[in-house]
Amino acid sequence: MVGEIIEEIEKLKKEKDAVILAHYYVADWVQEIADYVGDSYYLAKVATELKESTIVFAGVSFMGESAKILNPEKTVLMPDMNADCPMAHMAAVERIEQVRKEYDDLAVVCYINSTAELKTHSDVCVTSSNAMKIVKSLPNKNIFFIPDENLGRYIASKVPDKNFIFNDGFCHVHKGITAEQLKAVKEEHPDAEVLAHPECTTATLELADYIGSTAGIIDYAGKSDSKEFIIATELGVMYQLETNNPGKKFYSAGSTQTCPNMKKVTLEKVRDCLRDNTGVVEVSDEKRAAALKPLSRMLELAK
Repeated sequence: MVGEIIEEIEKLKKEKDAVILAHYYVADWVQEIADYVGDSYYLAKVATELKESTIVFAGVSFMGESAKILNPEKTVLMPDMNADCPMAHMAAVERIEQVRKEYDDLAVVCYINSTAELKTHSDVCVTSSNAMKIVKSLPNKNIFFIPDENLGRYIASKVPDKNFIFNDGFCHVHKGITAEQLKAVKEEHPDAEVLAHPECTTATLELADYIGSTAGIIDYAGKSDSKEFIIATELGVMYQLETNNPGKKFYSAGSTQTCPNMKKVTLEKVRDCLRDNTGVVEVSDEKRAAALKPLSRMLELAK
């Protein structure tokens, strides 16, 4: 059954001049058939360099929106239009405007995990891979970091010369990885290194041996001399970790660590959107032009 669906997808890709991008958090089989697999920064960068006329984005809605904003002339398809990121909505335009009035010399720094609407009210986008570099390079003293508070606080701890204003947003998967659970897993596996995503809470990050983006975690695990690792991020990343490191062991940090939205993307849905041309991502010209500015600035500053 799976083999037949994969054959269909490969045939449809040729017919539709399509390429498949997949985030590390989607299901194993979808990562297996994707042409490019990566974190948000890598996929945003790749999206600007593709020759194919159709992009299938195996991820959540803000990723499809970003791909469309960066590639207005291409068709962008989402296998499941209901695969959304709750955190992407956890900032208010009214609050952004209020902070702009309260602080001069302000940059609104928008995590790429946000809606196109929020991007239009921001000065620059960042990902967990490049946030530190970009925030350091900004001339502004004051930083309003949206929508994720935990990533904002982590970056603030590394850039003490800037004044951060935080937003009350979070990723429920990473917030759910508690320090108490992690301590219990560390007791079970005392030799394991803890690799954590900066969307985790400060208390959890304090227990980590390495803090970085999903791509950073994969890279670190491959280069480390350790043979055991506790993974404090969404467990879709296990596919790449285990595939790339057959001699190493990986454990969860003690919570479910599953994004139900990412898991909505299935092989069948990838095939169906290609076959039926469904899940077409639309962004108005006005919104695209406004949201393109912070995304383009991100790609330029992250070089």
